[in-house]
Amino acid sequence: MEGKNMKAAYYDVPGGPEVLSYTEVEAPVCPEDGVLLRVEAISIEGGDLINRATAAPQVAGHVPGYAASGEIVEVGAKVRGRFIGQKVTSFDMGGSHAELRAVKATRTWIVPDGLQMAAAAALPISFGTAHHSLFARGNLVDDETLLVQGGAGSVGVAAIQLAHRAGSRVRVLATVSGADRAARLRAYGLDAAIDHRSEDVTAAVMRLTDGRGVDLVVDPVGSTLAGSLAALRPEGRLVFVGNAGRASLDLDLWPALQANQTLLGVFMGSQLEKPEVHRTVDDMLRLAATGELEVPIDRRFSLCEVAAAHAYAEENSILGRVVLVP
Repeated sequence: MEGKNMKAAYYDVPGGPEVLSYTEVEAPVCPEDGVLLRVEAISIEGGDLINRATAAPQVAGHVPGYAASGEIVEVGAKVRGRFIGQKVTSFDMGGSHAELRAVKATRTWIVPDGLQMAAAAALPISFGTAHHSLFARGNLVDDETLLVQGGAGSVGVAAIQLAHRAGSRVRVLATVSGADRAARLRAYGLDAAIDHRSEDVTAAVMRLTDGRGVDLVVDPVGSTLAGSLAALRPEGRLVFVGNAGRASLDLDLWPALQANQTLLGVFMGSQLEKPEVHRTVDDMLRLAATGELEVPIDRRFSLCEVAAAHAYAEENSILGRVVLVP
């Protein structure tokens, strides 16, 4: 594919969705340890929005994007276990918002039969983050109560489903806005919804737990960290997985120290190539293919509508992922 061109989204300076352009750029070259994909679906991740808004690209005409699925059209000389024509989903720190994507083979997963490519694109980061937060870091066990901040976000939806599957006596609470989204989340296993627009979240948690607080909080929002710690029981665990709220993250940790609480961080960009995490994502892709997990897609846009798609994703009224289609 060397010397060929492709259509892609790019930006030169950080800012709002309007900084994104759609044009013809030089196609990437397949690396020796990677594959080249003809992209079929692009999942707009929370990190894509934050990076576009805040991070200056290292090169002009930077093609953004973490997650995309597609068909392999070229395989690097050092790669085994991948072949031309195979459908895979992929993760990397850039390059997904395009017709073609070059990515290391270790950052790809085979898409099982029966799984739509949009769902395959959206699953690895959201479900991988949720699983790692709940079990590898959060050590969630039966008879515990979980609070998910931002329950309608992709990590939230994944965490609710995975926690519900973890044990019949795991109780799942989540913050959410709107009765419609709360009803949809209950179908995924949510036990109690807390409307953060009209309720005091800490007071609601204490009411729902008879004053005890929750055992574990998964917080992808960031601006809610102080409230997450306040909702925890003494010796509880808080897993911080993002800053979708784009807060300054100034936090008084003295109360957490006095309560012997634990604050844990999860960043999946450094985890997905680990063999045990890679296998977990494979397992969840198979569960999604059989309908045992659901990866909700809120809306699809053409790649040429990338600015409108980013704007829509930032409206904070969605449930699930926004997907681009080249």
